[in-house]
Amino acid sequence: MAATFIADSKRLLRDLDALREIGRVSTGVVRPAFSEADIDARAWLVHRMEEAGLEVSVDALGNVFGLPPGNAPALLVGSHSDTQPEGGWLDGAYGVIAGLELARASLEQGGPPIACVSFQDEEGRFGNLIGSRYWTGALSLEEADLGCDDDGLSLAQARVSRDRLPAPRAVSPERFHGFLELHIEQGGLLDLAGEQIGVVGAIVGIRTERMRFTGEQNHAGTTLMHLRRDAFQGLVTLATRLNERLAEEATPATVWTIGRVDLQPNANSVVPGRADFTLQWRDGEEARLDQMRDIIYATAEEVAAEKKLTWERFGCDSLPPTLSDPGLVAALSQAAGELAPGKWRVMTSGALHDAANLSERMPMAMLFVPSIAGISHSFAEDTARADLELGLHVAAEAICRYCRTQG
Repeated sequence: MAATFIADSKRLLRDLDALREIGRVSTGVVRPAFSEADIDARAWLVHRMEEAGLEVSVDALGNVFGLPPGNAPALLVGSHSDTQPEGGWLDGAYGVIAGLELARASLEQGGPPIACVSFQDEEGRFGNLIGSRYWTGALSLEEADLGCDDDGLSLAQARVSRDRLPAPRAVSPERFHGFLELHIEQGGLLDLAGEQIGVVGAIVGIRTERMRFTGEQNHAGTTLMHLRRDAFQGLVTLATRLNERLAEEATPATVWTIGRVDLQPNANSVVPGRADFTLQWRDGEEARLDQMRDIIYATAEEVAAEKKLTWERFGCDSLPPTLSDPGLVAALSQAAGELAPGKWRVMTSGALHDAANLSERMPMAMLFVPSIAGISHSFAEDTARADLELGLHVAAEAICRYCRTQG
């Protein structure tokens, strides 16, 4: 087995451009999980993997694997090829095609065994990161099948059609000694700093809660201001104070969002008697997430008392922070230092990725390339082609370094 191999970045770009045409709309892509375009894309991936000499397996949920011949333990590289309802051309797709090229180039040149994968439904049409959750054993097929999209279609119904895909065949996670996911940053940190590579040291933890302020619904014309128990004013005050108080505990990567608001009765001439809302906060450290929780609760109780409201919370959906494998991070950092001197950093991913699920089964790390103006989940999403190429070369060099340590 050769100690090194060279990935073909021009071939990467050609395959990315070809995948972009499947479901293309304007400058973006519409390829939601299990849509016709998504199945077309997976069938195309099967063909490209087979052409590369990889053994293809598509499991019951539609995860597509390209495996090197033989049974030697392999490094798995990939991401997802489904998109948001109005998605960009690189979100997920970059990691999938980079995985294909790295597996293909290494196989051609006798390099270390590398497999590639496109996980299904990372974007959440039927459930959050459902393909990788199923594959890693966190979710059974029966549980996954209960998921429904916004139109009421169940996953069980959607996955019946496998036109142009091979019969289901499972792939064991035990086959792999690590996982690497290349991805666009989806934020503006690298682009604003003029940097080209982000080595992901951690993926943020996420806390999401549904909350409610309840006041008194009343006439907007006759209820004097000092007599009002306006639930929406309570929410406005909470948002303002949290911006001040959470900032005192925050790192540059810490974020919080009031993302969904439902006012009752939501009418022009009525003082809102109830405000239902979601509050989400993200950070790479569990202790800081706990500190933020305490500040949020205390501030909400304070605002409720001042505004003569009641405050309720309805449980917390919680995902813990995920740390990348130190060995993979070291290999990526060394490669980035050589190929992008002064233009790389170790950073935290503010978005959730399939890599977080795979960390439960094997060593994991991620590599980011810049998103122009920090735009993603949008037809305007883009990355400089030179950065896409550099990311591939950094990954190839890092893989060679890492695989040498695996014997």
